[in-house]
Amino acid sequence: MKRSFVLLGLILAFGCGLHAQAAAPVDVSVCDVVKNPAPFDGKIVRIKGTVVAGFDEFAIKDATDPQCGFQVNAIWLSYPQGSKAKSGPLAMVTVEPAHNFAGTYKAPARTPVTLDKSKEFKQFDTLLAQTNDKIGGICLGCARYEVTATLVGRLDTVADATLKRDASGKIVGWGGFGNMNAYPARLVLQSVSEVTPKEIDYSKALAITKGASPAAPAYGNGNVVALDPLDAAQKLVSRIQAGQSHDQAERALAVFPKSREQNGVSIVYAVPNEVAPEEAGTKDSPDGILYNCVFNRERLQGDSMTVALYHVGQHVADLRSPKPGNEAAPLFIQENDGWVVTSVAAVYDGQKFLTLPGGYLFWNASWAAADRNLNMDSALKDFLANEAMLSK
Repeated sequence: MKRSFVLLGLILAFGCGLHAQAAAPVDVSVCDVVKNPAPFDGKIVRIKGTVVAGFDEFAIKDATDPQCGFQVNAIWLSYPQGSKAKSGPLAMVTVEPAHNFAGTYKAPARTPVTLDKSKEFKQFDTLLAQTNDKIGGICLGCARYEVTATLVGRLDTVADATLKRDASGKIVGWGGFGNMNAYPARLVLQSVSEVTPKEIDYSKALAITKGASPAAPAYGNGNVVALDPLDAAQKLVSRIQAGQSHDQAERALAVFPKSREQNGVSIVYAVPNEVAPEEAGTKDSPDGILYNCVFNRERLQGDSMTVALYHVGQHVADLRSPKPGNEAAPLFIQENDGWVVTSVAAVYDGQKFLTLPGGYLFWNASWAAADRNLNMDSALKDFLANEAMLSK
């Protein structure tokens, strides 16, 4: 009789294991998650969404209602570590505790996810990695396609992605994901199906920039770079006219370490599309925080890399030393400031055109001086709301 009980227990345990493995993903929408992310933390979910790969975004927007009505209307997308995929953002910055972090930090325990590199995934990855290389001037993160698909994966969420600061403005806690740790939810991809690409309409930008060559490497040849990108960016800032624009550009570049300096800011060249390790860092930092800046060097060459440094540097400056009143600024404001300093760099670099992902022409050297501010402001607001899925 005792043996029967043991056998029965083993059968029940085995049956429960099969049931757990076969459990269906929870069907959710992007807007459902954005509205109330915390209850979905750690769940395997299935989402019908549209993926956008931009300059510093790799996000899922709602396939039917991209305007969910929140400050960040998207879920960050990541691949499991070791995926070695091609698609993703061109650049991003994240924060993590340094070795000398003064607060309490415990790395979250997460169930590992294995990516199914099926035929559908390879199609998905290839489509999102393609760029529109016909636009004249600089076009940062201008993907050729956005892709609607059914995505299955582990959802990581927090109730509030706002960085926590002490009275001095120093970061003492965080919880978000993706660029600037500003997204309240992240999907770690397990599988993809029902892949449907849609070519992004760049016709307006192409009509204006037609005949102008795309920005070519100004200081290199292919992947062989003669001048360090940061050196090139420093040389550029000396050409910016004294005033607010110069001060903003100088502030953005000042965050990056000088030779052999350890100031908590790192520059890494990789495709920033995988889940980063969530353990505390091994290096010290003056404020106990590490700022990890990752750039896709394969797609950021020459002048594009130069202005990209300004953009990411602005983000680090806003994270480390926010201006009074901007300590809890939404991502809309932070991205606005990043693109403003990017445009300053492009203008003083002599670029005729600067186009934002999605085909929004942000700078045109032929615009009348009286129209420039209005045109740039309109393009940037439309881009942030419609392409980056952000709101104030």
